Amino acid sequence: MDEEQRAAKGCLPAALTDVEPQGLAATYSFDVPESGEPYSVAIRFAGARVGVQGKPGARDRFERIEKVDGLEPSSGRVAITTRAQNINAGEWRVAAEPVEGTGVPAGKRLPRRVIATTTTFGQLAHGPGVRLVAWPVLVGLGAVVAVVLQALLAGRAGINIGAVLAVSLIGCLLGFVGGKVYYLVLHHKHPRQFLTAGACIQGFLLVALGVVAAGAAVLRIPIGVLLDATAPGVFLGMAVGRPGCWLTGCCAGRPTSSRWGLWSSDRRLATRRFPVQLVEAAVALIIGVLSLIVVLTVEPPIPGAIFVGATAAYTFGRQLLFPLRTESRTRIGRLVTMAICGLVLVAAVGAPVFA
Repeated sequence: MDEEQRAAKGCLPAALTDVEPQGLAATYSFDVPESGEPYSVAIRFAGARVGVQGKPGARDRFERIEKVDGLEPSSGRVAITTRAQNINAGEWRVAAEPVEGTGVPAGKRLPRRVIATTTTFGQLAHGPGVRLVAWPVLVGLGAVVAVVLQALLAGRAGINIGAVLAVSLIGCLLGFVGGKVYYLVLHHKHPRQFLTAGACIQGFLLVALGVVAAGAAVLRIPIGVLLDATAPGVFLGMAVGRPGCWLTGCCAGRPTSSRWGLWSSDRRLATRRFPVQLVEAAVALIIGVLSLIVVLTVEPPIPGAIFVGATAAYTFGRQLLFPLRTESRTRIGRLVTMAICGLVLVAAVGAPVFA
C-alpha cells in the first residue's frame, strides 16, 4: 500500500455510513513539468474490495480510465479523481497507474500507486478541493441576506413587510425547484436525478422573481417599486453564495498556469484554475452595492428601472466570464446576449434623462 485516502469525516458522513448507495473516491496526484507544451494524461484505476468471502461480485470491483487533456506546464500539483458508485461497503484497495502512450512528456515517468480507502454514502465521495457543505451554507446565507435586505427596503418604500416576506419565501422555495429543473434540462439529465443534480442560478432567478412579480400583482403591490427594492438583496446575496460554487467544484474555471489562478477542483481534476466563480461574486457585489446606493438616493422616474439595469449589468458581466469556464458557450449567442444587455443597461441608466 502506497497511500491511504480515508472517506470524509464529520457528523453527516458518520450518520450516513451505512446508507445506500455506497461509493468511494480515489485520487492520483502528481506535479506537472515546469516547461513544455500542454499535454494529456490518462490514469487507470482498478479497485477491489478487501475481505470478500467467496467469489467477488460485480459490486466488489471496478475498473475505469480517467483521461485529462490540456494540462498546463508550470501549473503545479494536479489531482485526478475517479468516483465509483453503487459498490459494496467496506475497505478497498485501488491500484492507480498511467496508461502508456497518453502524451506524458518524455522523461516524466509517473509511478504506479496502491491506494487504501473506504466507502461512504455515494454523494459524499469526492476528492480533494471539494467541500460539499460550503454550497448549502453559503447559498442559504445569501438567501437570508437577500430576503432581509429586500424586506427592509420594501418597508422603507411603504410596502407591507409581512406580505413581501411571505411572497419571497415562496419564491425561494419554488426557485430552488426551478434551478434544479433548469440544470436537468441544460445537462440532459433524467428527472430521477432531481435530488442529486445541481442547480442553476438562472432557473432559480427566473422562477423566484416570477413568483415575486406574480405575488405583487395579486396583493396589489407596485411591481416596479418592489423589484427595485429586491435588486440590491439579490446581487448581494449572490455575492455571498457564489463562493460556495468555487468551494464545491461546480461552474469551474479553466485550468491555467497564470499567477492569478487558484487551486480548485471541478470534482474530477483539481489543479490551478481561473477562479471564475469568485470573479462573478465580485461582479455581483459591485452591482449590489451600486444598486443599493441608487435605491437609497434616487427615485427612478420609471419604477423597475433599477432592477432592470442591475440585471442587465450582471448578465453582461456573466457573459464576459463564460470563456473562462470549462463549459462551452457559442460565441454568437454570447455576443447577441451582451448586445441586448448593453442596450437595456443604457436605456435603464438613461431613463432619468429621457424622463
